[in-house]
Amino acid sequence: ATNRNLKKMVDEGQFREDLFYRIRVLEIEVPPLRHRRQEISAFLDFFLDRYAATPLHFTPEAVDMLIKYPFPGNVRELEHIVQRTVTLTRGRSITPGDLPQEIRHFQTATEGSLAERLEAVEQEMILSALEKSDWIQTRAAERLGISERVLRYKMKKGGIRKNGS
Repeated sequence: ATNRNLKKMVDEGQFREDLFYRIRVLEIEVPPLRHRRQEISAFLDFFLDRYAATPLHFTPEAVDMLIKYPFPGNVRELEHIVQRTVTLTRGRSITPGDLPQEIRHFQTATEGSLAERLEAVEQEMILSALEKSDWIQTRAAERLGISERVLRYKMKKGGIRKNGS
């Protein structure tokens, strides 16, 4: 699995063509988890079954927090969050307080002022533009209608990085 455009990399001489055709058996494009929020509850149940030694469940408030979180790391990030939470939770219910700080912080930020909410939307738009542009900042800046310099500033300010955003 990759988030890179291997065909384009072959065309640009950055990836071996013979290897590309050897591994390209089936190509499936899956939208990011933040565009499939309705699936988060099913993933939570699946990962709880997989990692919880005893029966556990997420409270509705915790599920709501997770549904609102943008998951820049996609399904793997959700899986790791469930794995970590299951390991650290002491009771039978996983509450918002059991969730990692970045999720609780995101929830607080989205409930905050207009400026904070706009910044959260801006960060999500930047991340989406970067993903659609294969993380080529020049193209992402063009998509957003801003200069590359402004994009880099906003990425730094928002802590957006290619690996693990």
